[in-house]
Amino acid sequence: MNNQYQCVIFDWDGTLMNSEARIVASIQAAAQRAQFPVLSYDVSKQIIGLSLEKAILALYPDASDESIELMAKNYTECFLNESAVPMMPFAGAETLLQDLKSLGVKLAIATGKSRRGLDQVLAELAYTDYFDLTRTPVEAESKPSPLMLEQILEAFGLDVSQAVMVGDTEFDMEMARIIGMDRIALSHGVHETAVLQSYDPVATFDDLMTMQAWLKSRVHPYVGRECL
Repeated sequence: MNNQYQCVIFDWDGTLMNSEARIVASIQAAAQRAQFPVLSYDVSKQIIGLSLEKAILALYPDASDESIELMAKNYTECFLNESAVPMMPFAGAETLLQDLKSLGVKLAIATGKSRRGLDQVLAELAYTDYFDLTRTPVEAESKPSPLMLEQILEAFGLDVSQAVMVGDTEFDMEMARIIGMDRIALSHGVHETAVLQSYDPVATFDDLMTMQAWLKSRVHPYVGRECL
């Protein structure tokens, strides 16, 4: 059905922001400081999209609560304040957001990033005003729980068929599939295309620019109630 999406929900890291290298470098630095084994780049990147604590536990399942807390603290400090690894939005990100906003569509973020980290990067990029609502594990639960998506739908008073999730990881695809929300897969991020397609996305794109025309033809100005 065309013109059905009144809300487009984006993942952040790996979807709009090309931050994979910085995340992995920060994970590896935090592991070294916490005296954990430093895992390979490919292994480390697989957890991008999860909440920080859940990601650490996925990489180090035998870690104690104290060790997880220490590594999380080290990671946050490295990522936000110390890392020299550059990161920037993917090509076409701001144009896409501007176009969707001009069409009257509600824009939201559902991310595994911390509230502090998301707010900081949105402010630094001057992207804050593009988004009507953002959700992190601080207000909800880590992916693949669909709670972030459910909260966004509730806030806008929309049915699940009136929103679409855009992401680059299986966690994004799974959270949307659990509640029957359409999902668009982007292959320029963390997880392989074959993995993403196993979750039956409505479309798969290699970059934001090729997705833009397809998505714009399927959105509708928001007519529901305002965000609570």
